[in-house]
Amino acid sequence: MAALVVALLLTATTIDLALGDRLGLLFDLTFVTVCARAALMVRPADFFTVGVLPPLAMLTAVLLLAIAEPGAVAHAQDGAVQATVSGLSGHAVALVIGYLLCLGVLAVRNQVLRTHAPTGS
Repeated sequence: MAALVVALLLTATTIDLALGDRLGLLFDLTFVTVCARAALMVRPADFFTVGVLPPLAMLTAVLLLAIAEPGAVAHAQDGAVQATVSGLSGHAVALVIGYLLCLGVLAVRNQVLRTHAPTGS
């Protein structure tokens, strides 16, 4: 699931950059959607992995972009670290919404699994 999430985010990044010169709303909307979808699709055994995935996936996408094309997430003359920090802060709202949505969906799924789990009697 983690590889799929990163692949979808990198695809959204590529499409977003093909449409404009900076990472924008398409990436943010895709990020939120992918986070929610991953939380809905994952097996219960992998709840932890998907629970920590959103910030790591965002970091991966922004870091790769900061190294390859810093002008897409920050000023063109910024170094990779500064571009990464600028990129993460520029997409912080999407990160928070995607992360909270992911954790909320996982919490609901966990509660439903506990409620409907067969008892050992």
